[in-house]
Amino acid sequence: MNPLLYLDYAGVAVFAATGALAASRKQLDVIGFLFLASFTGIGGGTVRDVILGLPVFWVVNPAYVLVCAAVAVLVFFTAHRVESRYKLLLWLDALGMSAYAAIGAAKGLAATGSPTVAIVMGMLTATFGGILRDILAGEPSVLLKPEIYVSAAMAGAGIYTLAELAELPSAVSAVVAFAAAFMVRGGALKFGWTFPAYRSRPGRRPEDIP
Repeated sequence: MNPLLYLDYAGVAVFAATGALAASRKQLDVIGFLFLASFTGIGGGTVRDVILGLPVFWVVNPAYVLVCAAVAVLVFFTAHRVESRYKLLLWLDALGMSAYAAIGAAKGLAATGSPTVAIVMGMLTATFGGILRDILAGEPSVLLKPEIYVSAAMAGAGIYTLAELAELPSAVSAVVAFAAAFMVRGGALKFGWTFPAYRSRPGRRPEDIP
């Protein structure tokens, strides 16, 4: 197995764990755990493959679904041991997002040869599963929180793409991209890094409009 494949399995497993943790917060049964874990684990990659016109990865290799199921069952029996499940969810999400930023960029670049498409696919793959999880579980969306999120995925996907264009070994590209995305997202979680937010201003009065 090449390093990207290891990273792909790890990303699916970690995202599945966040889905299962969300299910534990909603006190669902084991079927609910399996459902949320699977949708979160394979959601981003599914959308990526459909957009790129590729065979959907978990249809080609059902082992990904089995990974999601195993993680869901494990979390079902162990989630009660975690002191803060939401905090763990956010940090596992950061790990999964970082892994998928590199994987999505790799698949986008391999399928199209376009650096722009590679970065967009990295961002989409890295964030869609978490967004889907929050919608299904009724949790506050990670996108609506002030801390940097999508930009961390963009950083990872961009660095992977630049490293590949520089003809670095794929393993090096993947590790550097993963580390960059995780450092940005981890810093946002730890230190509250944000970008300046839009501030609403009063509109002009009708009589002031020329």
